[in-house]
Amino acid sequence: MAEEKIYLYPIWLRVWHGVNAILIMLLIATGISMQYANPDYPLIRFDWAVSIHNISGIIMAINYVIFLPSNLATKNRRYYIDGLKNIVPRMMRMIKYYLTEQPKKLPSPFPVTKENKFNPLQAMTYSVVMVFFLPVVITTGLALLFPETIVKEVFGYSGIFLTALLHSAIGFLISIFLIIHIYVCTTGKKITDNFKGIITGYHHIHK
Repeated sequence: MAEEKIYLYPIWLRVWHGVNAILIMLLIATGISMQYANPDYPLIRFDWAVSIHNISGIIMAINYVIFLPSNLATKNRRYYIDGLKNIVPRMMRMIKYYLTEQPKKLPSPFPVTKENKFNPLQAMTYSVVMVFFLPVVITTGLALLFPETIVKEVFGYSGIFLTALLHSAIGFLISIFLIIHIYVCTTGKKITDNFKGIITGYHHIHK
C-alpha cells in the first residue's frame, strides 16, 4: 500500500497542543475531584487539587495568549477560515459520512490535504472551542481566582455563583469535546496515524 506524508503540524503547534492536552486533563481531573468527590475519599487531596487546578489554569491562560498571535501570524489560520466556508451543507454531508459511510470504510468526502486540514465538523467544532469555550473558561476561572473582580449580584443572583456555574458548564462541554476528539483521532486508516501525526508533524495518507 502506497503512503504519502503531508507536513501539517509545525513544531510550535505540536508543543502548544501537547501542553494544552496535559493542562486540560489536569483541570478536568482536579475539577471533578473538587466538586464531586467525597471529602473523606477524594480523587485528589483537596488542597492539592486546588493548587494544581489554579496553576494549570494560569498556564493555560498564558498558553492561549501564545496561541492567538501564533495562529494569526502563520498559515494555520486559513484552516479555520477555509473550513467554515459554505459550512452548513458541508457539515450535513460530513454527518452523513460519519453515520452511514465511515462504518463501511468508505473514503471521507473531505480528505486531508495541504489546503484542507479540517473537515467541516472539525473546523466548526475547533472554532467554537478556541473562540468561545476556552476564552470563557479561562476568563471565569481567573475571575474565581480573584473573586473581588466579580460583580456581586446579577439579576438577584450571586455573581460568584453564576460565574462558577458558567465555569463548570463550559468545563463539562470541554470534557465532552476531549472524549470525542480522542475517539475521532482513532478513526484513521490506522488507529495510531493521527496520534503519530501530532507527534512527528506529518499526516499519513494511505493509498
